[in-house]
Amino acid sequence: MSETAVRVEEKLFYNRYLVDAGRAHIKVRPHAAPTAPLLALLKVCPARCYEMNEAGQVEVCVDGCVECGTCRVIAEPSGDIEWSYPRGGYGVLFKFG
Repeated sequence: MSETAVRVEEKLFYNRYLVDAGRAHIKVRPHAAPTAPLLALLKVCPARCYEMNEAGQVEVCVDGCVECGTCRVIAEPSGDIEWSYPRGGYGVLFKFG
């Protein structure tokens, strides 16, 4: 028997996300240059919600966020992001579990 590798992205595809337009539950605070915690989010977010823009700043797109809290542990204590739970009925909708 051979094991078949399953990519995280393939599993995340099964989740759905109900966007609360205009009310992102995560906001990256304005910064001239990204701090080490912000740069870490580019690699550790399982849903890959963080990316570097053309200006060299880290930005977030909350569509698809699995609300795992990884960014809270890494960047919220440093003051680089504002994080809150989405309003009731919005956010990630897990299909399995």
